[in-house]
Amino acid sequence: MSQIVLKACGRTETGSRASRRLRRNGRIPGVLYGRKGEAKSLEMDALEFMNSIKHISETTIVKVELDGETHDAFVKDMQRNIINGKVLHVDFYEVESGVILRAKVSIHIQGNPVGVREGGSLEVPMHDVEVECLPQDLPERIIVDVSGLGVNQSIHVRDLGLGSGVRTITGSDQVVAVVKFAKAEAPPPEEDAPPQAEAKS
Repeated sequence: MSQIVLKACGRTETGSRASRRLRRNGRIPGVLYGRKGEAKSLEMDALEFMNSIKHISETTIVKVELDGETHDAFVKDMQRNIINGKVLHVDFYEVESGVILRAKVSIHIQGNPVGVREGGSLEVPMHDVEVECLPQDLPERIIVDVSGLGVNQSIHVRDLGLGSGVRTITGSDQVVAVVKFAKAEAPPPEEDAPPQAEAKS
């Protein structure tokens, strides 16, 4: 997939009142945070942004064209309206080409394990892996195929095969997915029978 380009322009007015005015006009306010801590306030077309984010993950690097300059960045955070799901504000984090970065990459499980069909239960204790690499080597997501897992078999971080340019920060022995036999429910404890009343003679 070709890199997504988002067109933005700088904004001088900040604050909640200015942000509400932008949203009424079909714009989304945001901030681009640089690697050295500087922050640039910006605004974007809401419809264009919503159409673009359908195809990105938290580790997708997008190009932000801001007032004639192009910045490679992550969509670091999005604030949404809890009722209608509309994006209210976006935070971008700039990455620099040729400089190693550290990020968490989400894990996506696919497949139906052999062990589950044999009566086991699939457990996925990890949902992301922290890695270190150059921006161009950063995977958008990690696809883990669990279809070959039998009962009491597992996939560890060391088994992911992320490529020579990607170093895992997360411990290599940590379990990504495992198939276990489902624990049988223990029968309820038997209640003591009530004492029998002695017959009167």
